[in-house]
Amino acid sequence: MWSAFLFFSACTVKRPVVPSEVPGHTMGSVPGEGQTKSLKIVKLKESLISRAFQRALKLRKEDLAMADWLDGYYKDHDYELILQDRYFPGKQLGILVTCLDSVVRHGLNPEIFYTAEIRNLWQKMEDMKPENVRDAYLDKARMEVLLAASLIKYSRAMQYGMVKPDSLYANYFIATAAPDSSMAIKIFAITNLKTYLDSIQPKSPQYLALQKALQMGAGNKVMSKVEADLVIKINLERLRWKNKPIAKKYVSVNIPDFTLDVIDQGKSILQMKVCVGEGRNKDYKNLLSNDPDTGLVKDQPIARETPQLSSIIHSVQVNPIWNIPASIARGEISKYVASDPDYLSDNDMDVYKDGKLISADAIDWEQVDHYSFKQRPGEQNSLGKIKFLFNNNSSVYLHDTPVKSAFKKTNRAISHGCVRVEKPLELALALFGKGKTYDQIKRAMQNAYPRAKNISLPAKIPVYLHYLTAWADAKGNLQLRKDVYGLDRVLYSYMKNHQLIPLEDLSSANN
Repeated sequence: MWSAFLFFSACTVKRPVVPSEVPGHTMGSVPGEGQTKSLKIVKLKESLISRAFQRALKLRKEDLAMADWLDGYYKDHDYELILQDRYFPGKQLGILVTCLDSVVRHGLNPEIFYTAEIRNLWQKMEDMKPENVRDAYLDKARMEVLLAASLIKYSRAMQYGMVKPDSLYANYFIATAAPDSSMAIKIFAITNLKTYLDSIQPKSPQYLALQKALQMGAGNKVMSKVEADLVIKINLERLRWKNKPIAKKYVSVNIPDFTLDVIDQGKSILQMKVCVGEGRNKDYKNLLSNDPDTGLVKDQPIARETPQLSSIIHSVQVNPIWNIPASIARGEISKYVASDPDYLSDNDMDVYKDGKLISADAIDWEQVDHYSFKQRPGEQNSLGKIKFLFNNNSSVYLHDTPVKSAFKKTNRAISHGCVRVEKPLELALALFGKGKTYDQIKRAMQNAYPRAKNISLPAKIPVYLHYLTAWADAKGNLQLRKDVYGLDRVLYSYMKNHQLIPLEDLSSANN
């Protein structure tokens, strides 16, 4: 989480300032004793400050990397009390504590930001009439470190989220921004704390709608109120990840909702049902069932799950040829052929070996990987009349289907991993727009003698396959979906294990 910060100290320009005096020690040279004694005093002072900071830098185990970075930063800045001198005493520290107390509105636990420690130390320092100046300085050093650590963690949470999704999910291939040292450096340049804290608040309509739902309390026939609250908190974390397309127009597929939207200027201009890959959680066990008291729930996807990914739709293939994966030939087609020798010919399937067409009788089904299976364009083609292509390492794409009855199902996690779209011609129109190219696509899809044809998209369109189980619809109503791939359980397990969820939520969830 903080590895990017560890390299900053080597690049920091040391500030040409003399650090403030340690209480009880003076810096000036004693007349007649020269520079030797002055250097001893400086070394003594630096030793006291360094030891105070080293004792103060005892953060939580998961923050060790941040503690190392802070140690390097303050060392390069002569252990100056940068934040404390700016915020204490005064109203700004109260603004910070109030803000940290309110992180429950974001579904987060205030204590991960050292809220109670800052409040208690603040009170102690206000009431303190120290007889031991060294203990007083230790408290000041502790407060300085807590302020820095808290602001860095809070800034990261609000702007990037607390979880790295690509380290949590096996099938996560979405470019997601992460903080670097520049985010932490900005903390030490803040002059107006309230203005800064307000500026980093998530402000998307979806985020604000989930916050409102969390405040009001939610629950429906699908989920209890306790589970719904946790699902909202999980999805607030997802919405904090910087992984959304920045283009004005893009295609969005929400996997657990089984829907596709074409988004233009922030609004959906086309929506349709989709079928996605089969999931591991076919009976939709709820978030809290069999909840582990210890350890993490690891993400263990099955082969047919649709991955979370982002890419660019660059072209379509009208009347596509289906290059059948060896796994499907081995696991499914071989069984059909065993019961029906004419299965391949009846379904317009050809088999090749070393580039040469062979008969079904010549296939050695024990050596399926040595063959290429292809389904010709036509009414029976499993990809339908068109597929939408984008680069990815999972070999998935959007495509039509001849089996329209699938869209009548409630659970549409039924494909091999690709996304079947309900209205392929309407999707083509939304991407290409009216004109000669769209007319060409429409005629080709209606051709009685179909031939495969690739057509490039003149303006490439981003595509975003993501996983959201709580959101507000266009009317502002809260929508909750079942965790078809078990990804809520994985994220909840991580957030619970790292105490990112408010403690009272963990208590009620376990009762």
